[in-house]
Amino acid sequence: MSSNAPAPYKPLHGTPLVLLTIAISFATFMEILDLTIVNVAVPHIAGALAVSPQEGTWAISSYALASAIMQPLTGWIAKRFGEVRTFVISLVLFVTFSMLCGMATSMPMLVIFRLLQGAGSGPMVALSLALLLAAYPVERKGMALAMWAMTVVIAPIFGPILGGYITDNLSWPWIFFINVPVGLLAGAVVWGIMRKRETKTIKVPIDIVGLGLLVVGVGCLQFMLDNGNDKDWFSSPLITTLGIIALVCLTFLVAWELMAKHPVVDLSLFRKRNFTVGVIALALGMMAFFGINVVFPLWLQINLNYTATWAGLATAPVGILAFLLSPVIGRNIDKLELRAVVTFSFTVFAITSYWFSTFNNDASFGSLIMPRFVMGLAIPCFFIPLNQIILSGLKDHEVATASGLANFFRTMASSVSTAVTVTLWQHRADYHQAMLTEHVNHANPAVGSYLQTLHAGGITGERAWAVVERVITREALTLSVNDVFWGCAVLFLCLIPVLWFAKPPFASGGPETMH
Repeated sequence: MSSNAPAPYKPLHGTPLVLLTIAISFATFMEILDLTIVNVAVPHIAGALAVSPQEGTWAISSYALASAIMQPLTGWIAKRFGEVRTFVISLVLFVTFSMLCGMATSMPMLVIFRLLQGAGSGPMVALSLALLLAAYPVERKGMALAMWAMTVVIAPIFGPILGGYITDNLSWPWIFFINVPVGLLAGAVVWGIMRKRETKTIKVPIDIVGLGLLVVGVGCLQFMLDNGNDKDWFSSPLITTLGIIALVCLTFLVAWELMAKHPVVDLSLFRKRNFTVGVIALALGMMAFFGINVVFPLWLQINLNYTATWAGLATAPVGILAFLLSPVIGRNIDKLELRAVVTFSFTVFAITSYWFSTFNNDASFGSLIMPRFVMGLAIPCFFIPLNQIILSGLKDHEVATASGLANFFRTMASSVSTAVTVTLWQHRADYHQAMLTEHVNHANPAVGSYLQTLHAGGITGERAWAVVERVITREALTLSVNDVFWGCAVLFLCLIPVLWFAKPPFASGGPETMH
């Protein structure tokens, strides 16, 4: 539709481009950081607001729920109000509700402000990419994509570390207050540079039916994923009901949006082969990648008695090579065979995932961080080329919609991954515990020898068997986490053939690019 094509603004250069890149990167970093920075602060928040740690997790899920609902609406909102205006307003809402979150004096108040914070900031990540690509010259758009991808990947990794440091050394409200100065400064810079480069707007009717189906469907799905594990999934009537409502609403949403004259979510992009292949590979790849990021620090804390800070430090080395290589990939993206680059990344992910599956409870800190460090090699080779494949053949005015949809599937894949990997870990732990327990009896020489050692140390009777039970549980948790890592390795390898359904050329942006 030519009426909503953006005006042909000249690309930015020099200081304005550098300032814009820094401002958008910091704004995006803070928004994504807020998905994970609260995780380690939940016990502190729960204690301060006099609720259980389980109720404290609502501070996490409420934000993710609202953000997930808003992401697929990004394209529609940006067309109606303009990309620059939408981004800046979204950033202001994020800052405002961040401040109110830090000032919350009860759990219901915090949950409401987190919901509003997530809803207000939902379009920010997708629009940050659209604004960067619009501001960069064609020959340097790979660098814009690299800067954006680096921010999106590194923020969730450093969230727990920063959150742990702030809650240990200041107090939990400061995980929200730090957003305020950064967000206001970033908003001022973006508005100052981009306010005269606004995209054309088009007044379209609000698709009430589509909007309602989206809110209810995604809301029920996100709530189900966040709480399913605690309620034993479909043995809970609540989770079963939520699952049915989500399935019905999302099925009708797809049918309705494909027929609607002015859809609130533009699903027509899935008719483009590269977009569809790219989103599938991104979502499933994110499931495996995020699964490792979820269970690895949990295992460190539960089995190896790491503190939250040390578990974060063991996780962080993945960001080193990702940070160093992202600009290199971005600068050379037009010269690379993108499918081969992503194939390389999935291979590295598979190798390092298998490497993780070989660890036992005696693993040292040094041995644990090596595969995390090597895994960093794969991250820029995964996110940057895949986002380029997703955007290939799209017009400039389609980038916000495409990025919003891709981010929605990335977010939902992360939620699914958390639910599946934690549940799988627990179920496999029960299986391994049962298998190990079968061999624990007086007839087993190894058991007899271990009990004699305990007796020599003064641990006898029921106390000795309690120690044996703890050892079995610990070993079962390690064997089951190894199963999860092995499963992630297999998923990465299975995704490689999917990539090769994408079809070159992979140029993006501009009215001249054709599918």
